[in-house]
Amino acid sequence: MIFTSTSKGLRGELTVPGDKSISHRAVMFGALSKGTTSVTHFLKGADCLSTIRCFRQLGVSIEDSREKLLIHGQGLHGLKEPSGWLDTGNSGTTTRLLSGILAGQSFSSAINGDASIQTRPMGRIMEPLRQMGARIESLKANGCAPLSIVGGPLRGISYVSPVASAQVKSAVLLAGLYAKGVTSVTEPALSRNHTELMLRGFGAQVDICPETHTASIHPEPALTGQQISVPGDISSAAYFIAAAALTPHSEVLLRHVGINPTRAGMLRVCENMGVDLTLLNQTNHGGEPAADLLIRFHDLSGTVIEGDLIPTLIDELPILAVMACFAKGKTIIRNAEELKVKESNRIAVMVKNLSAMGAHITATEDGMIIEGGAPLHGAQIDSHGDHRVAMSFAVAALNASGETQIQDASCVTISYPEFYRDLKSLCQ
Repeated sequence: MIFTSTSKGLRGELTVPGDKSISHRAVMFGALSKGTTSVTHFLKGADCLSTIRCFRQLGVSIEDSREKLLIHGQGLHGLKEPSGWLDTGNSGTTTRLLSGILAGQSFSSAINGDASIQTRPMGRIMEPLRQMGARIESLKANGCAPLSIVGGPLRGISYVSPVASAQVKSAVLLAGLYAKGVTSVTEPALSRNHTELMLRGFGAQVDICPETHTASIHPEPALTGQQISVPGDISSAAYFIAAAALTPHSEVLLRHVGINPTRAGMLRVCENMGVDLTLLNQTNHGGEPAADLLIRFHDLSGTVIEGDLIPTLIDELPILAVMACFAKGKTIIRNAEELKVKESNRIAVMVKNLSAMGAHITATEDGMIIEGGAPLHGAQIDSHGDHRVAMSFAVAALNASGETQIQDASCVTISYPEFYRDLKSLCQ
């Protein structure tokens, strides 16, 4: 797909797709509940559709209409043994969280995904699940999918995670639903907390200790179906925040975007960089805050992105690297080793592609150093099938001279099927 620069700015308003993390969990927790869960503004991207497909294979009836998703829950012990492989596609969330659920079932199952999933590390969930008594194995020597899971009795543990990862935390807590005794997870920094908030909403007893970044779950709760309104995904909104902030004469309003503090590091970095961004019409539903975001063009300054901030914006780091190229001064991203084990090695891919466009950017072991201000020009961009890379370079192309061609641009369907249409709708 070919992109060219725009000089007239972006103007208008947009409602970005529903939050991917919340959409995944709505299906999972609804499936484990008694009664029907109704979900509006559900993200119908490829990853979330993989979650639906897997739970249908596990015997859960899920109705999909234009207005809402209806999940007819089977209760905590109502899942059925699947007749074949559970295909999680490109979704790390589906793979890891589903593994935690399957570990406590009374049947055996096997999970596999696409070529990317088969290179993403699963040892980080297998280790704590095995400590709980789970029988889970990688069928490849690299510790990745495909996975074989023989369900059975589990015991509660107190797990100290070496990484701040919502997927690791959630896999252990979901296994804890089936364990004997309380299960707790302590992280080095607080990762996104949708699992804790939503499980509480469905009726689980979840204790949270903010001081130690510890979440604990009590077993065998009586989960009950809920009505869930999914806010807009801040990870999807990030591309339009960047596009409006970087492009002269821009003013964009993004409606009802989730601003959960464990996900809103993007907003903190934008403030540090000097982005003209205003929160309007703030609301809170089920513990998930949301707001309209008004963004106007403004000159940006470099910043340092590190430490506890990283888990709150890990998916936004590619587009923040693009923003840094247009900022005055140096931007340093560190403590972001997790970027290496996403859909692609996002450190290597972003550095290679931005360098091809003329950026002054250097890879480090755990991030990047970017000297802003060098004019960017069009280039051939290899997205490596990574949706966040493809969307980031579509934004970069708006303020680069000449043509930019993005290979495998259609990979955005993983999280944002209508991304290019929505971006075009704002360009004047």
